[in-house]
Amino acid sequence: MNRLVAIRSQESLCRERAALDSERRIFWLAQAQEWEQRALDEIAYHFRECNASHAELARG
Repeated sequence: MNRLVAIRSQESLCRERAALDSERRIFWLAQAQEWEQRALDEIAYHFRECNASHAELARG
């Protein structure tokens, strides 16, 4: 989950930059969206791994 925190931190930084850099606002918002998607992918990966582990334990 530390990876998720780092990804969300990058997303937040990009959103802050968008607020401060009006000339490149669109760029920074696009970067933030990319980081947001990475976070969602990381969450999905984590759940897949947890579900696989639980299924393995249930099989014995």
